[in-house]
Amino acid sequence: MKKITIPKILIYVFLIIMAVIYLAPLFWVFNVSFKTNAEIFTAPFALPKAPTFENFAFAWTAGKLGIATLNSFIVCIITLALSMVIGSMAAFGIARMRWKLAKLSLTYFLIGMMIPVHCVLIPLFTRFAKVGLTNSLVGLILPYLTFALPITIFIMVGFFESMPNELIESACIDGATIYEIFFKVCLPLGKTGLFVTGLMTFIANWNELLLAMVFISDDMKKTLPVSLSKFVGPYNTNYSQMFAAIIIAIIPTIVVYCAFSNQIVDGLTAGAVKG
Repeated sequence: MKKITIPKILIYVFLIIMAVIYLAPLFWVFNVSFKTNAEIFTAPFALPKAPTFENFAFAWTAGKLGIATLNSFIVCIITLALSMVIGSMAAFGIARMRWKLAKLSLTYFLIGMMIPVHCVLIPLFTRFAKVGLTNSLVGLILPYLTFALPITIFIMVGFFESMPNELIESACIDGATIYEIFFKVCLPLGKTGLFVTGLMTFIANWNELLLAMVFISDDMKKTLPVSLSKFVGPYNTNYSQMFAAIIIAIIPTIVVYCAFSNQIVDGLTAGAVKG
């Protein structure tokens, strides 16, 4: 039987406290989403007396969260697929292929991580307005992809560099082409890195508000964060419906994280130990 030490007890207590701190607001939002506005103000921390699903129905229909959720899925999935394919290819070329500008190219991509979206908002809007990309989902996918590529390339370069040279040399001896080495050898071994970058890209684009609010004006093309902002007015806010809409918005990210949590942990710890 393992002996329970005081440091281990303190670690568990700390983890429990942190879990409560992070989960308590989520449970509270879920609880009040079944209440009326009157119940929220009179008993904000009590359980709902008569739980109602009308808030969710109103948020989904009147708030147009259905079409907004579909738009967010389209933008996020396309951006995710393109960033993983293009980013992993660029990372493979930088990490495993010998050419003079490899390090310079990596530095060029990493500069993109230091550029805030606010600096390029006006230039992007003016350029997109000239070519007719404003008020379209393509006008969101392009900047989302641009900002997702640097972190994807940065993480995947580390994974590709940590792969044993013997594997690639063996593939070359067997007559594999550069494409076969990438798709059949390196990419399967780097799938944990793809899970990490994919989750980061998906969540970042799913919650992105600024670009979507500036570029999209048509209600039928707005994404979920923009639609959520409509529940808050300058003179009145329906909190019960707003909290119901928030629950609808965060469900996909929770499902994605729970589904791929093991792969994410493996990806984050893959480079921690080198043998």
